[in-house]
Amino acid sequence: MEIKKKYIHLKDLEVYKLSRELSKIGWEIYKNMDWRTKKVVGDQLITSLDSIGANITEGYSRYHYLDQIKFYYNARGSLSESCSHWLELLKERELIKEEDFKKMKSISEKLSLKLNNFISSTYKARKYQQ
Repeated sequence: MEIKKKYIHLKDLEVYKLSRELSKIGWEIYKNMDWRTKKVVGDQLITSLDSIGANITEGYSRYHYLDQIKFYYNARGSLSESCSHWLELLKERELIKEEDFKKMKSISEKLSLKLNNFISSTYKARKYQQ
């Protein structure tokens, strides 16, 4: 019995959509920062947020599952950096509205779960690459 794989476009992946949503909200926050805040915290936040989607994209374009997973791990690290560190600093320093903070935290929690499941399913699908 032949197994047919259905190709899912990157833009249709839930993990990618959520990463782009985080980047979009992050950019709106970043645009309203003064130059000093951008330099100290904002640049780091936006770079780490954008890195999530970039790593998902790069991993998704790789053939071998170990290559893919390496980039998905990098995406997970960038998610942690942006939402467990930089976002928390913004809140602690009162540089972000509570509603924006809660929205980003909610999305990051969903993304974290979906990204972990995505990594797991990529690992499990390795037998189809042989």
